[in-house]
Amino acid sequence: MDQRTQFIADYLRELLSVTELCDLYGVSRKTAYKWIDRYLRQGPAGIEERSRRPHSSPNQTPEEIVSAILQARQRHPSWGGKKLLTLLHEGHPQWELPGRSTVCDILSRHGMVPKKRNRRRIGHPGKPSSLILAPNDLWCADYKGQFKTGDGLYCYPLTATDGFSRFLLGCQGLNSTAVAEAKPVFTQLFREYGLPKRIRTDNGMPFATNTLARLSTLSAWWVRLGILTELIEPGTRYSRSIPCRS
Repeated sequence: MDQRTQFIADYLRELLSVTELCDLYGVSRKTAYKWIDRYLRQGPAGIEERSRRPHSSPNQTPEEIVSAILQARQRHPSWGGKKLLTLLHEGHPQWELPGRSTVCDILSRHGMVPKKRNRRRIGHPGKPSSLILAPNDLWCADYKGQFKTGDGLYCYPLTATDGFSRFLLGCQGLNSTAVAEAKPVFTQLFREYGLPKRIRTDNGMPFATNTLARLSTLSAWWVRLGILTELIEPGTRYSRSIPCRS
């Protein structure tokens, strides 16, 4: 814009020819005469930047089809582009209807597609760094992979070990990973070996969820008993800390 204004100012001074001005400003004669003509007809507004958007598009969907799509959507708020096209084809078989993606774009431009709510991202506390100095300082709980038994049902072995001695506290085959089946196993372990200070698990059910503080029904029960919960880093293999003895 500054270059065009200076070009027009130099042109009006009539000190240089158009050809010399083109060489000075590095523009073609066609561009120069276009700027001059616009300035003479419209004044300073004629040399402002203009939109390069085309006035028409040969592939633009006709207004009657757009209107029919919006009306069909209003009658069927839960329908997507595929169903709407089927409905329009039945009512207007002679129309050359657009593709499914075009229908979806039309609905989106007119605000007829509800925006998805952004899911709340729950952070992770990071790699556990607590020390294991004595028995019951830390338990490690995990499901060691499911397998199908001879009756065709899956078995989910729930294991619990002491992080200090590596002693296997319990290994119980369950029918699922539901809290209702895991809670009695830990109840029996607490009665037999006492309450640990912390329990370390992976980030899956029933140990953790994506809710606030990543607490599940099972881990919230542990917290109420005075047991702290620890989670390994997501996407890593389940591992236990090396015991540190003073």
